[in-house]
Amino acid sequence: MKSLHFAALCLMAGIGVTMSQTDQAQAAEATRARFGALADGTLIEGVTLTNRHGVSARIITLGAALQALNVPDRAGRTDDIVLGYDTPAEYLAKPQYFGATVGRYANRIAAGRFTLDGHQYRLETNNGANHLHGGTRGFDKRVWTIQSVGDGSVTLAYRSPDGEGGYPGNLNVTATYALSESNELSITYRATTDRPTIVNVTNHSFFNLAGERAATDALAARLTLHATAYTPVDEGLIPTGEIRPVAGTPFDFRTATEIGARVRDGSDAQMRIGRGYDHNYVVDGAPGTLRPVLRLEDPRSGRVMEMSATAPSVQFYSGNFLDGTVTGKQGRIYRQGDGLAFEPQVYPDSPNHPAFPSARLDPGQTYVNAMVLRFSTVSAE
Repeated sequence: MKSLHFAALCLMAGIGVTMSQTDQAQAAEATRARFGALADGTLIEGVTLTNRHGVSARIITLGAALQALNVPDRAGRTDDIVLGYDTPAEYLAKPQYFGATVGRYANRIAAGRFTLDGHQYRLETNNGANHLHGGTRGFDKRVWTIQSVGDGSVTLAYRSPDGEGGYPGNLNVTATYALSESNELSITYRATTDRPTIVNVTNHSFFNLAGERAATDALAARLTLHATAYTPVDEGLIPTGEIRPVAGTPFDFRTATEIGARVRDGSDAQMRIGRGYDHNYVVDGAPGTLRPVLRLEDPRSGRVMEMSATAPSVQFYSGNFLDGTVTGKQGRIYRQGDGLAFEPQVYPDSPNHPAFPSARLDPGQTYVNAMVLRFSTVSAE
């Protein structure tokens, strides 16, 4: 049976589903509470979504971030499977985009420049010579407003003023998180503008299906990625413009493969440039429709995460720059490979590549980026 939230996303994406009255009657709960405060006293709230099967997700108003995601393993033991911090101050002191909503443009824009309708816009360069995730004060560092809390769902809103970060147009953005009784967590971003602009908003959670406090990293997980091609990058991690087949390369995850078996494969120059995986995959199927993106399975815990999304691509990042200098929840030191990020998005640097999917948003249009995470377990082999 499909959940109410999944069905709503399917209808938005043009996919027909049928729900029984039982499906509609089932709904997770939502609880709103104080999460902490910033140094200036600004209150940061958290909303925890909980279903009857032991799955819960906490979303905080700082960065509209997924701060915790608790999921049972094959034995019924529940663990938090996303990296993060325990206090608001830590999210600002050592930002790593843990669980954050990133924008106005997720990923990189070369030299922090793009041209729209003949006008060149200059953005902050906060990643070497390039612009990354909206700059040093992107959406991840803004305090969002809780717009509504419903049965198993929360919608947060942020208004990005014209010129913020160098971007044109007043942008109204919402982030909706919804948890179903079918163990599906949906995340839907919407945005409107009053001037032509570019938009690419996504979620930047780091997953370790073995558990955020597991004694091992996340690299033992087996990944299936529904992508026959990816976008190679230059030394600055900017796409070269090529769409390259994954066949015969370490980037081929069309069949389930342990990530750790290839993450240090230096035979491919792209792996050396990224220090592992930090690349954009072209998702099979029609963009704009909710379709399968990936399946991640942890053989130790038996947890499985399946992702569907409407975006044209997904960035796969294997946590290559986590270097032991960050201490996360409950005092755990995060190191390389401790978390895996999968970010549904428009291609990196799309505004500077006419052949790539467009990131343009005009007045009267609504930007939508929807994704669904479905959790289950498999028995031990």
